[in-house]
Amino acid sequence: MPPPSRSLLWLGLVLGAVCASREPAAPGNATDPLNVLLIIVDDLRPSLGCYGNKLIRSPNIDQLASRSLLFQNAFAQQAVCAPSRVSFLTGRRPDTTRLYDFNSYWRVHAGNFSTIPQYFKENGYVTMSVGKVFHPGISSNHSDDSPYSWSVPPYHPSSEKYENTKTCRGPDGELHANLLCPVDVLDVPEGTLPDMQSTEQAIQLLGKMKTLASPFFLAVGYHKPHIPFRYPKEFQKLYPLENVSLAPDPQVPAGLPLVAYNPWMDLRQREDVQALNLSVPYGPIPADFQRKIRQSYFACVSYLDTQVGRLLSALDDLQLASSTIVALTSDHGWALGEHGEWAKYSNFDVTTRVPLMFYVPGRTAPLPVEGEKFFPYLDPFDSVSEAPEPGMEMQNGPSFLLRDVKLDYLVKVVVLDRPCRCKKTLKDPERLELWPRVTVNFNRKGRNLLKLFEGRGEEEEPHVRGNPRELVAYSQYPRPADSPQWNSDKPSLEDIKVMGYSIRTVDYRYTVWVGFNPQEFLANFSDIHAGELYFVASDPLQDHNVYNDSLGGTLPQSFMP
Repeated sequence: MPPPSRSLLWLGLVLGAVCASREPAAPGNATDPLNVLLIIVDDLRPSLGCYGNKLIRSPNIDQLASRSLLFQNAFAQQAVCAPSRVSFLTGRRPDTTRLYDFNSYWRVHAGNFSTIPQYFKENGYVTMSVGKVFHPGISSNHSDDSPYSWSVPPYHPSSEKYENTKTCRGPDGELHANLLCPVDVLDVPEGTLPDMQSTEQAIQLLGKMKTLASPFFLAVGYHKPHIPFRYPKEFQKLYPLENVSLAPDPQVPAGLPLVAYNPWMDLRQREDVQALNLSVPYGPIPADFQRKIRQSYFACVSYLDTQVGRLLSALDDLQLASSTIVALTSDHGWALGEHGEWAKYSNFDVTTRVPLMFYVPGRTAPLPVEGEKFFPYLDPFDSVSEAPEPGMEMQNGPSFLLRDVKLDYLVKVVVLDRPCRCKKTLKDPERLELWPRVTVNFNRKGRNLLKLFEGRGEEEEPHVRGNPRELVAYSQYPRPADSPQWNSDKPSLEDIKVMGYSIRTVDYRYTVWVGFNPQEFLANFSDIHAGELYFVASDPLQDHNVYNDSLGGTLPQSFMP
């Protein structure tokens, strides 16, 4: 596995690219700033064709990847929705935002930290939110952080309110609130699904922005493949059960500390899972139902892919593909039976690793030729072909305008190296200056990724390969107790007693579970409750914990964030 980098702050790449010189990019006025389309997917692990999964049909996301800078090893800071989204949209780790649950608003609870859309808004962009961008509720002030982040009120699909209601027709012909919920779209309330509505709204907004002179920042948040797996039933046909295997490691590892395990309580609340009468906390789920869960997750991914395809095709139709940066990522991954788990809520790679890609016109791919469909819609039901090669990866493959750019760096999904702006236009990197306003409080724990577009990443920072601390991605997860219990997955702040801090390097994942004071927001690294150590080369699935054998409780020097 190629070596990683330190914690690259990924939305800094978006900002850096917008601030970059336009000469090699879109035709026309070189001083015109690029638009930004940010696509955030809920609970999407890198189970995609562009990440080497041969089973998954994701032709539209694969097509985007073929024109993008693709990050192979990007990791979320905490594998649960609200803390992760606040983290990467503000550029702050959960220990700084003080959000580990869903029950506080960072501007009141931690600090008046600016967000990426807020930064664009303050620099002349029209900023818009569609679907689930911030997590709704207290964690975004019941307003998706309006009016700070958005120029217009955020849009939420009206059919979203039916997601957890009894709309799943079971074998008995009755409606249930199930985990597995393939539906006939014409039969559901309103005759549509939330992600379909979000795509339609986003396309309408793109059409409106096409007629305006202002640049735009449009964030589109898709719900699937978040549970319940409620999706058009025809997508189930893409994944016959006989083609769906179990997880390669479906058993709870013998050496896994009790505190590290999550009992996936939200799945147990679904009617079809309740009918299995599973033991708590370990299950296990019967093998045939495991296959059905994986089948529905994969079907949701293909359904999601069609929505992304429709959205990207609209960029072509509106002639915006040559003037719009597209970024796609997820808030965290999701375990599909690995380690006997069926959720996020952990520090394993399978729940913290996310897809991450950036398309920048004229830099990650050639500019579209006039009349050419750059992002033509691809039907996942068409005959399967090999996923196109990613346009740019930070390893050793060829690229357009970039050299040696297979991004196997370890990347933390936190945002900005340091704020920058241009004195007159978002054009020339040589004219960038530090943002002087104290109220705009950006994270400075990483670096801007603009150099990756210019082929200067490792060349300018050869020390990165030799410094272990520079090659680390950090994640964390809270627990209310040392053993699995009813609130282990999503403990409220006042119930947190233990925090699992995890580092991922090119060689290993190392996690220590330490005492945590929720009143003071302080971790006690001398109070170690348990530890985990997995070596990537010999144990890529993280099934054999050698912490006690190898470390005996010693904390590596490179651990502290």
